[in-house]
Amino acid sequence: MRAFRLQDQAEADLVGLGLRILLLAPEGDETLAQQLAGFGGRVERETELYAALAAVIDDPADWDVLVMACDSYGGIEAGRRAQAMLGVAAERVSVILTSRDCGQQDFPEDRHAPILLRAPASAVSLRVGLEHALRGRLVWRL
Repeated sequence: MRAFRLQDQAEADLVGLGLRILLLAPEGDETLAQQLAGFGGRVERETELYAALAAVIDDPADWDVLVMACDSYGGIEAGRRAQAMLGVAAERVSVILTSRDCGQQDFPEDRHAPILLRAPASAVSLRVGLEHALRGRLVWRL
């Protein structure tokens, strides 16, 4: 037996509809910001590591996802350290780390562990990463 879920394809593309996404990436790299915005997210960009962490720590309820392009900040290990610095804010905000150092993409079962994506992130891997980050959340559509 097969089950099909019929849905409007235009709405299906907007996996991040209404999400507040904080993107930590250097100036000039617009690809990741455009991809995230293309999924329906409201993207705010920060170029300084500690300013981005402070924004999330100060008001974690204001953000849904933190996406960090790790290569400009010291690689995947720097991203892991940054995620650890979030402390209890990491329980509220999902973290996606992208890096060329990432040998294998990781979608952990632990909700507080960061999602690891190879850089440059493809539209498919970014979509799966967002869906994984948002698993278990209810989205009310009126």
